[in-house]
Amino acid sequence: MGMDESINVFGEALEVCCGDPITGFYRDGKCNTNKDDVGSHTVCIKVTKEFLEYSKLRGNDLSTPVPEFNFKGLKPGNCWCLCAMRWLEAEKANMAPRIHLTRTHIKALDIVSMELLKKYAVDLN
Repeated sequence: MGMDESINVFGEALEVCCGDPITGFYRDGKCNTNKDDVGSHTVCIKVTKEFLEYSKLRGNDLSTPVPEFNFKGLKPGNCWCLCAMRWLEAEKANMAPRIHLTRTHIKALDIVSMELLKKYAVDLN
C-alpha cells in the first residue's frame, strides 16, 4: 500500500518532525501514514519528561534505547511522531505533550479535533 499524500493539518506540505532520532511510520522523519498504520503515527510531539514517564506506565517505553532497532531512546526536547490515539489518551489524563501542527499529518484530524490540537500547538503565533 502506498503512502498517503504528505499533507499537514493546514492542507500544506508536511514538514519534517525529527531526523535524529529518525521518526515516523515510514522512518522518514515525517509523520506520514497509510491504511496499514493502525496506530496512526501522525501527531508530531515535543517530548517531555512527564510524557515519557506516562507513556512508560502505559506500556510504551520510549525512553529506553533498543539498539537492535537502531533506537537511541527519546529524551525531553526530542520530537516524535506519536500515535494519535495515544496522544488523545494522554490529553485526557492531563499528560499530553505539546504539538508541532505544521509537522502533524492531516489524518490526525480523523482522531483528534483541530480545536484540541491547536490548544497544544507550539507553532502558532
